[in-house]
Order: sequence, then structure tokens, then C-alpha cells
Amino acid sequence: MVQKRLNQSIAEIIAELKKQKNPKNIAGMVRFGISQKGTLGIPTPVLRKMAKEIGKNHQFALELWKSGIHEARILAGFIDDPKLITEQQMEDWVKDFDSWDVCDQVCGSSFEKTGELAWKKIDDWSSREEEFVKRTSFALIACLAWHDKKATDNQFEEIMPLIIREATDERNFVRKAVNWALRNIGKRNKTLNKIAIETAKKIQKTHSNSKSARWIAADAIRELESEAVQKRLVDKEDK
Repeated sequence: MVQKRLNQSIAEIIAELKKQKNPKNIAGMVRFGISQKGTLGIPTPVLRKMAKEIGKNHQFALELWKSGIHEARILAGFIDDPKLITEQQMEDWVKDFDSWDVCDQVCGSSFEKTGELAWKKIDDWSSREEEFVKRTSFALIACLAWHDKKATDNQFEEIMPLIIREATDERNFVRKAVNWALRNIGKRNKTLNKIAIETAKKIQKTHSNSKSARWIAADAIRELESEAVQKRLVDKEDK
């Protein structure tokens, strides 16, 4: 049974986070491309446990975000109430993203659950030049492809031109997110698997001079055509 932190204040939560600072973990995180700015080195499972104990709390999420602490911002994503998230809040937060893990955790824990707003921001952010803003667009696609059971095949098919367009972005955190989005769409069902593979082949033809595009396409085709993925999709259809 989860013990709720009913009487704990934001100041107490932040103080608890700071007590868990681990310089050794920080060094390891930096090696994986995670920003060390405001980072305490707290493992994600610890933050998830804290989130369960705190429960959903939109106001706490906003205050944790303002702290600027790396782990506090991940925790903010875990405890925020998607029904209360506004477009302005999403814009404010995405401008603060400076690390792939904060971006991806917030997308997967709260942004993806904002319904039509999430789909709107995918389009808005995909054409923005800031590296982590653009990454957020494609991280959101990847999360929705994996979790949104109500989304239609057509919604994901309409996203393919964005993936083709942005496949030439050579920045590491963008190209990996574009690839992630394409692969997750292609693992959703047999129909989208075929569309994703066709999209990857179109990327190869359209952007043959781009190293990033060639990698995105080849990596996606390799996984989506693999025996393991094809078997999983057949098994899914048989259920």
C-alpha cells in the first residue's frame, strides 16, 4: 500500500530531493548525454516511488518545475494532472527542456495524456528550430504510438510528412527522436508497419545526401522488417 504524503510541503519535497544528491550518479548520467545542470543524480525508480506517494497534484507540479532542479522537473511530470495542463504551460515547460530524459519523461507521463492538445503541439513543435523543442514533437509521437489506444491509423499516417521533412536534422537528440517516432508507429499494427517501412524507403530516396536521414531510414527498416517485430504484429492481430 502506498503511503500518501498528505501533509508534505513543496519545500520539504525539494529538501528531500537535495538530500539524495549523488555525485557518482551525476557523472554516469553525463556520460549518457544528460545535462548536469541542476542535476542531483537520483534514479528514476526513486522518483516514481515519490510520485506514487505524492499523488496527482497540479499545483505541486508547477512549483516543482519552477525549482529548476532536474529531478524535480521529472517528478513534476509524474505528478501533474493532464486534465489541468494548458497549452501555455506546455510552451513554458518545453522552452526549459535541456536534457533528453526530462523531455521524454514529461512526454510519456503527462504531455501525451492531454488529448487533442498533444496532437496540436506535435505539429507546432516539429517545425521549431530549438533542438529540444523539436525533439519533444517526435518524442510525443513515439509515446502516443505506443500508448494511445484510441488514436487512428490515419492520425499517424498524416504525421509521416513531418518525419520525412525532419529526417535531415543532423542534431543527435532530434534524429534519434525522429527515428524513435518512425519505429514506434511501425510497431503499432500491420497496416502502419507497412506505411512506416514505405516512409523509411522514401526518406532514403528523398534525402540520400543526408547522413542523418540514411541512418534513420536504415535503422527503422532493419527493426520493422525483423522477424521479431513481424511475428509480434501477427500475434497481435490474432488476439
